[in-house]
Amino acid sequence: MISAQDVLFYQNKGYLVVPRFFSDDEVARGLQAIAEVLDPSRAERAYEMEPRDPQTVRRIWSPTQKHATFSDLASHPGLLDVIEALIGPNILFHYSKLNMKGPKVGSVVEWHQDFSYYPHTNSDLLTALIFFDAATEENGCLRVIPGSHRRGLCSHEVDGYFRGKVSEVDESQAVSIEVPPGSVLFLHCLTLHASARNGSSLPRRTFLPAYRAADAFPIYFGPHAAHNEPGIRLLRGQRSRSARVEAGLHLLPLAEREFGSIYEVQEGSHLTKDLTAMKTAGYAV
Repeated sequence: MISAQDVLFYQNKGYLVVPRFFSDDEVARGLQAIAEVLDPSRAERAYEMEPRDPQTVRRIWSPTQKHATFSDLASHPGLLDVIEALIGPNILFHYSKLNMKGPKVGSVVEWHQDFSYYPHTNSDLLTALIFFDAATEENGCLRVIPGSHRRGLCSHEVDGYFRGKVSEVDESQAVSIEVPPGSVLFLHCLTLHASARNGSSLPRRTFLPAYRAADAFPIYFGPHAAHNEPGIRLLRGQRSRSARVEAGLHLLPLAEREFGSIYEVQEGSHLTKDLTAMKTAGYAV
């Protein structure tokens, strides 16, 4: 369990790192589960490849639906204890993904706020980044802007359309999250974050289960957000019969064209992508 000082840090900074939260054995089980999900003999292959290296996977979609190990990690009692301390006792599982960040190729992720992709009635949503490998600046560790969650939702538009990235960020304020395997980063949905390309010879594989308070309800049901709702499940506490609503106006993520991932909309490749092929490949369009 985290301390009151840790909770205050999260509230003020918009993130919290717990080093070596998971044991070496739990990390090893996670890596084994990745290998099993990527086994070529499996019929289901819902993952996205690196455009610069079509043999390298850059993201696995909904890993909690593909292997029990990820479902177990996402509902780990100790993990939920921390989440309860940060967003309250009534916790819904929101979605999950696995970012692979392959050696010498792992894609850049531009500065953004997760909330921009799925605005809700309130901002008690967070993602737990569970690191299966050491994260370093060399292999493209996450960078965050401390306190940026307190400034509200920034525009993520380019030329009047949602492009999932913030154009102007004072990177001098950025903090690099360098951590050993088994560490967890709890990230507020409004905290600005980004990561560089993996320039090392080592992977940086990260499992990202996301959560929300039970009284946070989506206010946008576009194609890249509505697909999360069928997988929502109660992990702790009870469901809410009312929505808690924070004041303010939020730009909706209205893109020029449907997209399959943050990478595509930030890169602009969604403007030329074959949507039929994307759906056939299992993308969350």
